[in-house]
Amino acid sequence: MKTSLYLPVLLLWMVSAQPTNAQATSIVNTKHNLSTSGPGTYVSSNESRICIFCHTPHRARTTAPLWNREDSRETYLVYSSSTFGGVVGQPGGSSKLCLSCHDGSIALGNVVHSDTTIQMQPGKEFLTSGSAALGVSLNDDHPISFNYNTSKGGSGQEYVPDSAIPEPVHLDAAGDVQCTSCHDAHDNQYGNFLLTSARQGGLCLSCHQPDDWNQASHRLSAATWDGSGTDPWPNADYDNVADNACANCHTPHSAGQPERLLEQAVEEDNCLKCHNGHVASTDIANDVARISAHSPFPTLGVHDPVEDVFSMPRHAECQDCHDPHSARPGSAAPPGVPGPILGVSGVSGSGQFVPRINEGYQLCYKCHADNNGGTGYLPRAIQQTNVRFEFDPQNPSYHPIEAPGANLDVPSLLPPYTTASIITCTDCHQSDTSPDAGGNGAAGPHGSQYRPLLIARYDTQEYVTESPSTYALCYRCHSRTSILNDDSFKEHKKHIQKEDAPCSACHDGHGISASQGTNLNNTHLINFNISYVSTNKNGLREFEDLGNRKGQCNLKCHGEDHKNERY
Repeated sequence: MKTSLYLPVLLLWMVSAQPTNAQATSIVNTKHNLSTSGPGTYVSSNESRICIFCHTPHRARTTAPLWNREDSRETYLVYSSSTFGGVVGQPGGSSKLCLSCHDGSIALGNVVHSDTTIQMQPGKEFLTSGSAALGVSLNDDHPISFNYNTSKGGSGQEYVPDSAIPEPVHLDAAGDVQCTSCHDAHDNQYGNFLLTSARQGGLCLSCHQPDDWNQASHRLSAATWDGSGTDPWPNADYDNVADNACANCHTPHSAGQPERLLEQAVEEDNCLKCHNGHVASTDIANDVARISAHSPFPTLGVHDPVEDVFSMPRHAECQDCHDPHSARPGSAAPPGVPGPILGVSGVSGSGQFVPRINEGYQLCYKCHADNNGGTGYLPRAIQQTNVRFEFDPQNPSYHPIEAPGANLDVPSLLPPYTTASIITCTDCHQSDTSPDAGGNGAAGPHGSQYRPLLIARYDTQEYVTESPSTYALCYRCHSRTSILNDDSFKEHKKHIQKEDAPCSACHDGHGISASQGTNLNNTHLINFNISYVSTNKNGLREFEDLGNRKGQCNLKCHGEDHKNERY
């Protein structure tokens, strides 16, 4: 009887009599002290003992840890994700013990070894509110009660091997991830009862090791919130991108978007809460809302990291072009891939899926090639919406995206361009506020005032007065002086200045597929806009290449019939 009477008092004394530097981490000073002395919202109205809410020295339900509560009898909705490789069953092990309070189904004062239920403050009998109230829907919480080695952890790819997980983070005796893998119910020195600090992703990186993370911007950036708009970070102690690390986008409990535990329910909000000019220096949120943009707003819940790029529904989410674990400024290896799009998937020039692109155009081909539901920006004599076919180096003509161009005589090229040059999709398709456009906005094809998402103005209407601005896109690479001097075609000036015909009336900016065009009719990117160029009296609408800087047309344009009109 003496032991039964005094051991709880002894346990309380041992907890409360720690040295001052340990008191900060003692359970006495945490929300897990549910006694009358507890500092939290959920406390008893009459029980001064601390340990009794979870443990008892006699007649405990379990040998360890001398458990004093019944297990919950609830059935839980468990975590599921297309990118998760494990099997999550109903909670077991130590997680089941935690949930006897945290699912809110058993009264906090309902302990096994007690004559009566411990009285709690009115309205606080069950844990039903606050971030610790998990309920029975655990699908928006980090998965528990799954075997680490038979999940993605066993692959070793992007995960720390189980034998290398650093203490105090640990698996249970069966090799399963449990609540106790990350939390210590008696020690709150790191907040949220974490075993180790979450600063700079420390806790997460005990198990997770994403490819390229060590050089990623979200790991290294010292950017801070400027105080405008909404604070993007849940932890007030971490005031820059690097300190928040994983928590910039993810949260382990009550995630807004359950799959992949994203903090915000709307995909793009996880990115745009920082990439709005208030943390990141450029305002991409504004760019993607412009008249012509890769806008993420029209679709919700469509994107999936493991989607089939050849059959996925049309959409544009930030994650389609950027891997937040890999992205960084500047160039990256391989050399053809800019740092901001490092690590994303794409489609090769031959039409094969590429898990990690090694050329920038492969990213564009993911949506604008084989899986393209578009109709074409302009009506052409030869219509093609698969840009992979348009840029094929076997074509009669094409802009040099994959390989140098077919034409070895292009006198209008501005330095440093030559006929051996290879350009990128973003030389033409890019935000008009980007540094390449002379602005101070973000680089890349986020949004522009010029359709279709062009870095500069490119008028395609008839009867537009030619000027340096009218066809500014073309004049970024081609000398206006050379064009108007008729260096490559003796009637360039006549057509675009006197006849007010746009460049696009004759030229197709991408190229003409070899399966549709010929080396006789479709060199020099000739593919007529049929809104302006029609058939002549003989029913012909064609250009014929007659050799270097020579050709003839049979067509009708601006009311004038061309029959074997030579240049």
